[in-house]
Amino acid sequence: MNFEHEFEKLLKRVEKPARYIGGEINEAHKNVSDCKTRFGFAFPDIYEIGMSYMGMQILYATLNGRADIFCERIFTPGFDMESLMKENKIPLFTLETKTPIKKLDFVGFTLQYELSYTNILNMLSLAEIPFLAKDRDENMPIIVGGGPCAFNPEPLADIFDVFIIGDGEIATVKLCDLHQKWKETGGNKDSFLKMASEIEGVYVPQFYDIKYAENGQISEIKYKFGEFKTVKKNIIPNINEVLFPTQNIVPFIETVHDRSVVEIFRGCSRGCRFCQAGMIYRPLRERTKDNIVQIAKDQLKATGHEELSLLSLSTSDYSEFEPLVLELMSMCRSDNVSLSLPSLRLDSFSFKVLDEIGGYKKSGLTFAPEAGTQRLRDVINKCITDDVIYDSISQAVDLGWSTIKLYFMIGLPTETYEDLDGMAEIARKITQICNKKRVKITVSVSNFVPKAHTPFQWEAQDSYESFIKKHNYLRDKLKIKGVTFNYHDSSTSIIEGVFARGDRRVTKALIKAWENGCKFDGWSEHFKYDIWKKSFEEAGIDIDFYTSRKRSYDEILPWDTIRSVSKEFLIRENEKAIKAETTKDCRQGCEQCGINM
Repeated sequence: MNFEHEFEKLLKRVEKPARYIGGEINEAHKNVSDCKTRFGFAFPDIYEIGMSYMGMQILYATLNGRADIFCERIFTPGFDMESLMKENKIPLFTLETKTPIKKLDFVGFTLQYELSYTNILNMLSLAEIPFLAKDRDENMPIIVGGGPCAFNPEPLADIFDVFIIGDGEIATVKLCDLHQKWKETGGNKDSFLKMASEIEGVYVPQFYDIKYAENGQISEIKYKFGEFKTVKKNIIPNINEVLFPTQNIVPFIETVHDRSVVEIFRGCSRGCRFCQAGMIYRPLRERTKDNIVQIAKDQLKATGHEELSLLSLSTSDYSEFEPLVLELMSMCRSDNVSLSLPSLRLDSFSFKVLDEIGGYKKSGLTFAPEAGTQRLRDVINKCITDDVIYDSISQAVDLGWSTIKLYFMIGLPTETYEDLDGMAEIARKITQICNKKRVKITVSVSNFVPKAHTPFQWEAQDSYESFIKKHNYLRDKLKIKGVTFNYHDSSTSIIEGVFARGDRRVTKALIKAWENGCKFDGWSEHFKYDIWKKSFEEAGIDIDFYTSRKRSYDEILPWDTIRSVSKEFLIRENEKAIKAETTKDCRQGCEQCGINM
């Protein structure tokens, strides 16, 4: 079969052919025969979403900066292309060279969201790669996982060969270097995996045996090569010393985020107890102001983007936030580029900066009080007061901002209906602050899902019925003129909760769900809760065991093989949460979280 000829015919029959052609500005071009390692970066969703993920651009530039490594991109095809690929027996391929991905050395999936897991299976199926690691022969690529969900790798442990825990730039290059040396020895796959497990931040799940007690809990995790070994997450101490891409790939079609992006710091010092990212990305590491400005200039020049965004967990916590933003504003204004500042915090952003931005381009402001009362904000260590909320919004409205979005969570530990009333009260007072000014207020509510490596990892998650009851209660309470109420789907939160704290047994339910037709579960129009429930029943898995069950501190957790912040610190924080006691910001003194041990 003439692949190019058949491929061109397929492109004429799909909705967005630019998803599959590659060849964009700044794409890597290499002679395959000159490359010792071929790495496929796989994003388990469509092109428009994957191309908006900065982590892909970082690893793509890092790996392709080496002459002996070729990193290519892989995305989940749309339904139309998938159907045509199956019809024409075309396996999943890379964008850069249209190589079937089963011919690569590595296929590395980024694990950003638990509801993307069925897409991983779908991509492996389209690639003609067996799901389970034990079923893949020596000629198959090494399947690698990384990203935040890798901090509980166990639901995917039987599928993946290797997980990279923590910062991926250096660890992934080391993995590729090791692979080249291993190929020269002629060793088998197990010998490579044993050597790979010695790299800091690399977890090889097949080297751990899991035993379960009659009550369903884990009774023992045993390392196959002697004394029990935990995997410490990989940390890059100084992010100024690693490459940050400036020659970013520029898509031919509109993506979710068409803009230049600069990471200003990694980690967070706040210590919100519900936030997995704030725990697993510790410690806080800043990029210098001059470095940020230069990267921004170089990126804008190389891409032609008309928007610049700053990337971090809390942008306004950057130590030189005001001078940085003012310098970037001046640069952007002269180049007719807009500046986006996501992740501003109510208690720390500079209204001088806000005024500068307001004079140039007014868009919506997003604030995240998270909880409706001071008591519950203390429980979750979200250290802002009602006065700060109202003062901040009052200043923003006075400066001319006309769209306010408020983000809250329901189902937080110790939550009562008084806390839900507090959300409505905050919205009502904001409408009074706005008085007769035309300000659009949106209250968005998400469902709390306990995550691994957080102080709330032992807590019970609200049931589906409880989430629905609270949504209905808030809908009535928020019937306030000028206020729009949005809330997250409860059924997706339940499935997310299973895989967020699941063990290896839930893999069976995952495969069943894919076999029963589940994929693109992160898309509300494709999510099928009834099929998921049926799949768990067929697999003999009790959903409530993983979601609504409170754990004890002495229970062995599936992710106890992974070391980030210490369990002792997390227990202390959970105990303080129960008492509604707060913990100070890391920058005001070390709280001994164990991340640097």
